[in-house]
Amino acid sequence: MTSHALAFPTAASGLLLAASIVQAAPPSPGTSTDWSVDEASILVDPVQLTFNDRFVKAGESYFSPDGKRVIFQAVEQTSGTPPEDFYAMFVADIVRDDSGRTRSLENIRRISPEGSANTCGWFHPVDPDIVIFGTTLEPPSDETPPGYQRGSGRYRWQFPPEMRIVATDLSVNDGTVDTLDQLVGDGTNYVAEGSFSPDGRHLLYTSLEAGQGDIFVKDLATGITVHLVAAPGYDGGPFFSPDGRRIAYRSDRHANNLLQVFVADLDFDDSGTIVGIEREIQVTDDGHVNWCPFWHPDGRHLVFATSAVGHRNYEVFQVDAAGDSTASPPSMKYGTGLRRVTFGPGADVLPAFDADGTEMIWTSKRGPTDTSQLWVAGFAADLASPSAGTPGGSGRPEPRKETAQP
Repeated sequence: MTSHALAFPTAASGLLLAASIVQAAPPSPGTSTDWSVDEASILVDPVQLTFNDRFVKAGESYFSPDGKRVIFQAVEQTSGTPPEDFYAMFVADIVRDDSGRTRSLENIRRISPEGSANTCGWFHPVDPDIVIFGTTLEPPSDETPPGYQRGSGRYRWQFPPEMRIVATDLSVNDGTVDTLDQLVGDGTNYVAEGSFSPDGRHLLYTSLEAGQGDIFVKDLATGITVHLVAAPGYDGGPFFSPDGRRIAYRSDRHANNLLQVFVADLDFDDSGTIVGIEREIQVTDDGHVNWCPFWHPDGRHLVFATSAVGHRNYEVFQVDAAGDSTASPPSMKYGTGLRRVTFGPGADVLPAFDADGTEMIWTSKRGPTDTSQLWVAGFAADLASPSAGTPGGSGRPEPRKETAQP
């Protein structure tokens, strides 16, 4: 693997640089006062995976495709000196019980250079030893302004221009620049929020090279890069659907800091290269901040975090996102079946599933130290059942919006 000793700083696809979106909020109307009871029908036996004795905060975690590891970003505790200002990237081995449930993490190790800012780790879908993440390689510049800021400023993301996407082989990585291989970005514009297509051929990512947050895709087989989503406002945090035919992402389409969840159908040429999008569908359309959408492996549902319950207590919701035109009859369900997944007293964000959808990992402040840490639980939602109601409790989801692409 060729090394690139380049210097570039950190960013945030879901990177929460301000640590406190978080004080506890009262339960939403219609829920009990025991949040564990409200969650029990969907989340089975939640387990905390990272702790404040090791990490000041941890977040944005993803399972490896073989279910043996997780990758996540975190700020480590230090002895005698202040903690680092930015997230480092870590991988860890999963410890499972006899039933196969995740119980803890072991062999936690840092894979990013000292002092660098890092975000958005992701495993290669075929070779679980290969991971990618956004990094600045060195400490980012001090001039970087918040790229997204909400309300008092306690909820904000930053987009350092030095950020780029690198790949590394975990079998040789020692946490230094020399074991990183540059994939996308030259250190002049923020490039991060990367993920692979299910076959590993395409790299999906967000870049500020066009002056705003837009979504790009690179065909790693041909080297062709396509400016995929160039709509007004910030579009980011993209992930491929399990079949590789669609993407889900968040967008500040109206530049009002009220992020919404979108899905787009991809357009391919005869060689299998992605050449654009055929149709974009707005899954949420409300007065809330909705972000970090992630596909369930069934390809028919998304989970995402929302401020619908309160901006100081984000919660995870599930929503229908089925667009199968080959089904008989054709299925087109977007924005329906909205259901609350988490009910904890602190912010619950950045949900992700393992390969078969039996476990959900997410970032939560429900622990005793009121710090953002990783949690995991069995996922037991009845995905065939009707909606449990919208965040406001009306039972009537907002209508989806569909737009054709030129």
